[in-house]
Amino acid sequence: MLIESLKTLFNRDLNQLKTEIESYQNESDIWKIQKGIANSAGNLCLHLVGNLNTYIGAEFGKTGYIRNRALEFSLKDIPRAELIQKIEETIAVVDNALNTISEEELKKEYPLLVFQNNTSTEFILVHLTTHLAYHLGQINYHRGLLES
Repeated sequence: MLIESLKTLFNRDLNQLKTEIESYQNESDIWKIQKGIANSAGNLCLHLVGNLNTYIGAEFGKTGYIRNRALEFSLKDIPRAELIQKIEETIAVVDNALNTISEEELKKEYPLLVFQNNTSTEFILVHLTTHLAYHLGQINYHRGLLES
């Protein structure tokens, strides 16, 4: 039951991420940094894609994805269409990977040490949904600041 809820939440919020990136009236604004904001929407988008492809796609979907976290924050001016494609690919990767996880596996220890202490797979997956929602809100705020 939790897996279906997670799939629904990831699908909803990744599609909303796509909508946010598509909604920038001026494509170059995706990469702007305003006073008091540390990251552009483009970099937050790359960060979310990298995060989910690492902790869900590579770990459970066995995609072979290798993360370069530093590039998520240093790359600039990637075309909107490429960001959208990355989001769409991530939607499929996350959905497929979540299909491989059983309810019993949710209770098991997550195979990677992400925080100071080991956690369950269930905890990591719930954390990843809140992480996505947090940065999605930042992107929405960023767009609102630039377009108001």
